[in-house]
Amino acid sequence: MKKNISHLKYTIPFVISLSFGCGEIQKSHNQELEEVSAIEHAILSDRESFYYIDTEAYQIDADLPIGFFDSGTGGLTILNSVMESDKFHNQSHELDADGILDFESEKFIYLADQANMPYGNYYAANNSELLLEHIIKDAQFLLAKKFYVEQKADEVKQSKEPIKAMVIACNTATAYGKESLVDFMQKANIPLKVIGVIDAGAKGALEKFEENEDGSIAVFATVGTIASKGYENTIMKYKEEMGVQGDIQVFNQGGHGLAEAVDQEADYISSTSQNPRGNYRGPSLEHPDFPIHKTLLDVYNFDFDHGKMLCDNSNIDDCDIMQINSTENYVRYHLVSMMEKIKSSQNPQPLKVILLGCTHYPYLQSEMRKVIAELYDFKDADGYRYRDLMDEDIQMVDPADNVAIELYQFLADNDLLSKKGDFSKSEFYISVPNLDNPNVKVENSLNFTYEYKYGRIAEEIQEYVKVVPFSKENIAEDTYQRLEQSVPTVFQAIRSFHQKNEKLVDLSPASMLP
Repeated sequence: MKKNISHLKYTIPFVISLSFGCGEIQKSHNQELEEVSAIEHAILSDRESFYYIDTEAYQIDADLPIGFFDSGTGGLTILNSVMESDKFHNQSHELDADGILDFESEKFIYLADQANMPYGNYYAANNSELLLEHIIKDAQFLLAKKFYVEQKADEVKQSKEPIKAMVIACNTATAYGKESLVDFMQKANIPLKVIGVIDAGAKGALEKFEENEDGSIAVFATVGTIASKGYENTIMKYKEEMGVQGDIQVFNQGGHGLAEAVDQEADYISSTSQNPRGNYRGPSLEHPDFPIHKTLLDVYNFDFDHGKMLCDNSNIDDCDIMQINSTENYVRYHLVSMMEKIKSSQNPQPLKVILLGCTHYPYLQSEMRKVIAELYDFKDADGYRYRDLMDEDIQMVDPADNVAIELYQFLADNDLLSKKGDFSKSEFYISVPNLDNPNVKVENSLNFTYEYKYGRIAEEIQEYVKVVPFSKENIAEDTYQRLEQSVPTVFQAIRSFHQKNEKLVDLSPASMLP
């Protein structure tokens, strides 16, 4: 019988002693007892649990890898920017590029929790507690040594290295889980630096403004990230700290379905469909929160060719059902919706910055720039529809640049920069449904059913997933092609990871292997 412990809490005594390579830092804590969740209890205290880690034995040193996690492959854009970063002088550690990549001597371990993605939908499903459990499990994987060679494997390997710093390469996870992860590290007595993308993105957006310049920032993120108000609140906090005096307005656009389309989630996009389908969950004519407006069809300028929009009538004007079925059309829908939001607001300042508040969105910058240019030039009966609301040169801000700066400075300040690592030896893992768990409900071997994914009870501790290396068995072919184009440095490391692990499932088509 399944045991429901969703509201069970535990208490543990703890004392904190933090030690970095540069010397020991003492941190006293007056509480004798600290409340922990069921997953935290499993990790910290339950020696019989799959998730248990002997945290007392955890040692951080410079030659350990750096951990990254995201709900999918989108966070690879953050990792790629970090790998390609040359902002510091590698001898003096001053902010001064020296022609040598800042992190070329580091190794990275990346986790894509794709079985449980998209994270943004847990808020809509009123199940944020389950999302937080997933985030803690992501951290547990990076801290621990366990993984499976493939989905069908029974044996757990224990050869993965632990990490010396952690980057939450996911906006939704940062918004809902960063504070909890920092708190968890204190409970575990592991002095691990946790970096999130929201602070980095907020600073990067405000750096585009002169001290007294007016303008608007459009935060383009998942619905869950927008609902958290993480970016909006952080932008306003740093506006004051950075001395930005102008009238800075923030407009939020939840990109419902866009990240899911990038990751080919079947509820949002189907490459084989030519007609409307019953399991579609994206924007539609009847959607209560994300409606497609027929009066804006000329502005959207959707591409209806080759099933990129699904309609129940050959005449577009007579569609009673309309479904978006390509990533570019998702981009078109959301950018038009964003501009309409700005247009209908009181005294809007011109849009100067689009903050890419989801790690999947940098993949789509070329499509976004194309649509933004079209909207700048779009005319209707009243003239230019949006030109007065748009800066002529709208900047797109990817938080990854600021993540690289914060990470390097932390490692340098704490004598944790590796001298013998190699980022070509980085490792890449992904979560897949654990088909050995009889409670798991799937629609195919790689996807939970939607109802099961978002309807599970938080803190009912079990192995929902297995974490396995990237392979062509768990990454779609078009995703590989996108990675090769969008994150070339990471892509080469992924190929190298495959080639150096003979037991791993083949990563690439034969034509891609040397």
